[in-house]
Amino acid sequence: MTDPRFPDSSSAAITGEEAHVAHNYHPLPVVVAEGDGSWVTDVEGKRYLDLLSAYSALNFGHRHPTLVAAVTEQLGRITLTSRAFHNDRLGAFAEALAELAGKDMVLPMNTGAEAVETGIKVARAWAYRVKGVAEGRAKIIVASGNFHGRTTTIVGFSDDPQARDGFGPFAPGFEIVPYGDAAALAAAIDDDTAAVLLEPIQGEAGVVIPPEGYLRAVRDACTAANVLFIADEIQSGLGRVGTTFACEREGVVPDLYLLGKALGGGILPVSAVVGDREVLGVIHPGEHGSTFGGNPLAAAVGLAVVDLLATGDLQRRALALGDHLRSRLETLVGSGVTAIRVAGLWAGVDIDPARGTGREVAEKLLAQGVLVKDTHGQTIRMAPPLVIRATEIDWAVAQLRLALTD
Repeated sequence: MTDPRFPDSSSAAITGEEAHVAHNYHPLPVVVAEGDGSWVTDVEGKRYLDLLSAYSALNFGHRHPTLVAAVTEQLGRITLTSRAFHNDRLGAFAEALAELAGKDMVLPMNTGAEAVETGIKVARAWAYRVKGVAEGRAKIIVASGNFHGRTTTIVGFSDDPQARDGFGPFAPGFEIVPYGDAAALAAAIDDDTAAVLLEPIQGEAGVVIPPEGYLRAVRDACTAANVLFIADEIQSGLGRVGTTFACEREGVVPDLYLLGKALGGGILPVSAVVGDREVLGVIHPGEHGSTFGGNPLAAAVGLAVVDLLATGDLQRRALALGDHLRSRLETLVGSGVTAIRVAGLWAGVDIDPARGTGREVAEKLLAQGVLVKDTHGQTIRMAPPLVIRATEIDWAVAQLRLALTD
């Protein structure tokens, strides 16, 4: 029996998942079975244009041949050693990623949340061992509207009730200031401040782009006060916004980059903290680690990802196609859309409540063969693979126009 709203979806597969998988997500009713480039196919054979890219984990599209080849070759050799031993892939990956970021060192992990947790530990260790903050007093400044992951430490400094409520008690040592307000951030810095942790562009919040000059002001405030600037580029980095890192939009270089999602090529979880030796060098053997972090398979795909980005071609493509996407979305403002925010191939689209909620519009688009995801009620997010074509963008925006007028 099929869902009457979505006759091409497989109700049996959805029912099985709902029965046995914990309900920590509310997926759209589609069962994806295959993917290629910018497109996926469900179990009934219907194709969809993927404008979510697994929250930027699929920057290079589904099953990019270069990445699949790298992983396939490595699968025939070795997949895991643990960091108890050296492996022959990690060094090359770390060197290439450090060079891409203009830094010295890489601390490999698996998920984005692990990278954030690692950044927090590094910042505190640096504060105690280098800056001279008294033990137990290190403070990290974060921004309102932030999304850095789902661990109890991270949700403890979220101001989103859905992420935070019911999961305390929370770790101390964090102060929230308004996102985009450089003066408030500078005023919050004191002698105990170890770091400022920010998303250069806030993804989960709805692709929120800070005012021009904000990141530069944050960098200047951190430098003046001897405080680390940690950029969470897990969603915004690795080509998404038309530059390798979103911080480059203002010519800013943070002390630490937190990377993930696209670093694994959409194939497996790979994350990393990237920084210079005087910062990452504060971590000593035995103080931090991961069984799977830096494994040969992850390093192989990570190196292939870095190689794809090293030429700059994908970044330039994202920038040009992002301008194209913006021009098309602008035609919808006032016609079912109240506002758009676009940075490269990343867009937040605010839906007029008179035309429905973000979820309702996402469901209409699903029926028309386009995959997006809603956030915070009235916003839908678009993050097309960097390999998408301009004609596919045109078609997707045409489908959005239809969904808003239906």
